[in-house]
Formats: sequence, C-alpha cells, structure tokens
Amino acid sequence: MPFRPPQGNPNAGKRGRTPPPEETFEEAAFLKALGEKQRIVSIKLMDGQTVRGWIEYYDKHMLRLTREGAPNLFIFKHEIMYIAEEEKRN
Repeated sequence: MPFRPPQGNPNAGKRGRTPPPEETFEEAAFLKALGEKQRIVSIKLMDGQTVRGWIEYYDKHMLRLTREGAPNLFIFKHEIMYIAEEEKRN
C-alpha cells in the first residue's frame, strides 16, 4: 500500500499549547507590597554586588532603593539578579 499524505488541514492534528502571557503583573504586586510595608530587601546585582534597603519607588524599567547611612540608589531592573526579602528581626 503506497504512503498517502494526510488530506485537508496539515496542522489539524497538532494541538499546540498556548504560550504563557508576556506579563503576569505579579512583579508589580510584589514590589508594591514590599514598598508599602517598607520591608528591608537584599538586591543581588548582575555584577555580584549585594545592596540592602527598602524599595521606595518602582516603574517598568527601574526601582529606587532607600538606604540608611548610605546614598539612595536608582537601579535598572535589567541589572538585578534577584530581590530577597529579609526576615523580620524582633
């Protein structure tokens, strides 16, 4: 019996998954919660430095880190490796 290619729509048998959304808005909620509570965070930068302070302001491209006893920093988000909330101290 000779091979016969499928008839009709060649993509009919493929059921691909829908790609994940580009933006989940969880980042904004996380940064907003940290800023409102003025929680101390550690921010690890792509160059290996770690800075501590609380997030006073953020937007799509950067955030402002307020520090005690040191100058405030404006940090571009693409320079951030991760943000870790520090534990409360009693």
